[in-house]
Amino acid sequence: MNAMAALRQYQNVNTQSAVHDASPHRLIQMLMEGGLSRIAQARGSMEREEFAQKGMLIAKTVAIIGGLREALNFEVGGELAHNYANLYDYMSRRLGEANRSNDVEILDEVSGLLRTLKEGWDAVAQ
Repeated sequence: MNAMAALRQYQNVNTQSAVHDASPHRLIQMLMEGGLSRIAQARGSMEREEFAQKGMLIAKTVAIIGGLREALNFEVGGELAHNYANLYDYMSRRLGEANRSNDVEILDEVSGLLRTLKEGWDAVAQ
C-alpha cells in the first residue's frame, strides 16, 4: 500500500468515526461543510476546465443538499421546514444550471446561500 492509499484509508476511517460519534446537529453541520467544500472544489475544477471532475463534484453537492432536505421534519418544522425544502430545491436546480453552463457565479450564489444557512445552524449549537 502506498502512502496516498494509506492516507485515504486513514481519512475514511476517521470520517466514519466522526459520523458515528456525531449528534444529529453535528451531522447536519458536517453535511453543510461537505457541500461547501464540494462547491469550492467544483469551482476550481471549472476554472481549470476539468469538466468531468466538476460534474462529479456538483453531483456530490446535489446529493448532499438532498440529504439536508431529507433531514427536514415537516411535522415539527411546519412552514419553516417547507421554506428550507424550497430553498434546497432551488439550490439543486441552480447547481444543475451551473454544471450545464460552467458558470462560477452560480456556484458562488449557491455557496453563499449554504454558508448563510450553516452560520445560522452553527449559531443554534451555541
